[in-house]
Amino acid sequence: MLVSLNVKNLALIDAAEVNFGKGLHIMSGETGAGKSIIIGSVNLALGAKADKDIIRNGAEYALVELLFQTDAKEVETLLKEYDLPVEEDGTIIISRKIQPTRSIFKVNGETATAKQVKSLAEYLLDIHGQHEHQSLLRKKKQQEILDDYAWNELQEIYKSYQEAYQMLQMAKQELSENALDEDARLREMELAQYEIREIEAAGIVIGEDEELEKKYQTLLHGRKIVESASVALMTTGSNMDQAGSQIGRALRELTGVASYDDRLETLTAQLGEIDCLLSDFHRELTDYIEDMDFSEEAFAEIENRLNVLNHLKAKYGKSLEKVREYAHERQEQLDKLLDYDTYLNALKAKVQKLNETCMNKALEMSDIRKKAAKKLADELKQALTDLNFLHVELEVAVEREPLLTSSGFDAITFLISTNPGQGLKPLQDVASGGELSRIMLGLKTVLAKDSIDTLIFDEIDAGISGKTAWKVSEKLGLLSKEHQIICITHLPQIAAMADTHFLIEKSVKEGVTTTKLCELSKDERIRELARMLGGGEITDAAMENAKDLLNQSAAFK
Repeated sequence: MLVSLNVKNLALIDAAEVNFGKGLHIMSGETGAGKSIIIGSVNLALGAKADKDIIRNGAEYALVELLFQTDAKEVETLLKEYDLPVEEDGTIIISRKIQPTRSIFKVNGETATAKQVKSLAEYLLDIHGQHEHQSLLRKKKQQEILDDYAWNELQEIYKSYQEAYQMLQMAKQELSENALDEDARLREMELAQYEIREIEAAGIVIGEDEELEKKYQTLLHGRKIVESASVALMTTGSNMDQAGSQIGRALRELTGVASYDDRLETLTAQLGEIDCLLSDFHRELTDYIEDMDFSEEAFAEIENRLNVLNHLKAKYGKSLEKVREYAHERQEQLDKLLDYDTYLNALKAKVQKLNETCMNKALEMSDIRKKAAKKLADELKQALTDLNFLHVELEVAVEREPLLTSSGFDAITFLISTNPGQGLKPLQDVASGGELSRIMLGLKTVLAKDSIDTLIFDEIDAGISGKTAWKVSEKLGLLSKEHQIICITHLPQIAAMADTHFLIEKSVKEGVTTTKLCELSKDERIRELARMLGGGEITDAAMENAKDLLNQSAAFK
């Protein structure tokens, strides 16, 4: 259940906090007051696209926060899967901070992605927007509705079919990619054999290229290294003007007088260590220079080997490991090509077997859908009768298409007749906007899942009035006994059924336009219903009619 909505700096809303309870919540107000901003803010919090212009003028950011209370196991499972905090009392706080350059989603205080928030929302609420009923005209949506209705029986076989269908598509793709004529097969064999020979002839040793590159760099700069090392050797040598000779002389001088002062003994020892270190350094540097005997032949050999290895990497992979993997793959392909008929026949047999598996599973799904279609049609017909479709006939047709798709081979069509003597026709050919709106409400009534507590309707009353409006009101009242309902409406018949009634109004203060929302008392409700009944002027007659509507609603509930 949605417990509260907190909005800040969003469009015309400076700051608004709305608390919700159980039952039917109605939002009404003058046209242009900003009613849809409230529902829009819920959509924004749950991942809808946000334009930077939605931020209120002068504000640095907009904030929407939703507080839910739920015991749905699916929600707890998702939170754990996404490594998001799980509260013991079932509280879920979803917030979105909208800034000019980015948005930040949080769930229970931890940063989340829009995708994660949308996944959670599927189990928390169901929003019926102003234009959603138009989706009923699409056959894909009609199939989704039927599958949703039959999901308990359908889901296991549906998931099994999806796995088999994916394997079938992969096998078909492999068959298509490997369907070669004899000339193409021979060309591919020759190419594979050439590439394998080229790689094998190189005698690749993993890591060899890195080691050779180090040696290459050393040899490439060998002359400079030898010159610098020779200068270092010369300056540290034992000739009269070199460091080794000077340190040796200093050591001899100190040794001759060290016995006269204890402190000189320490200094003499330190200098002795330096003399030894310098001697060791001199010997090692001499050995290094001798080892650095630069060889043009060795340099050319290493350079040629690196060229071979780099050529293979440029041609077959970015590393020697990748080159080896490529050779292994090509060998497998070559083996297939050498025994091509056997390979191709096995692949065709695999495709045929998977196709048969998919067909059998599709038949099972079709049987489940046909049984569910009859039940859905009966329940939806009753729901539409309750919504003042007096002579409605309805059928959910399940017909077979010639080709398999990702959902089987069924094409689902909602057929309807709303007038006596009129034959059944596809929904898209006969239903008006107002009828579609009522059909969607009927479907919501039939399909409403126990696991989804909150249903939101944005202007469900489009295109209806009079007795039909009252029937819609009654249906919403019944639905609100099992679900929390939030509904924006222009019709007093629907507003009168509210358990909680909010007024949304726009005002201008100091040249700034703001939208605010407040919960109405009983007397305020009567006045708002009178406004909705009477238009611009609230008359005594409108007030009496408003009281009568509230009484009728109370009697129905």
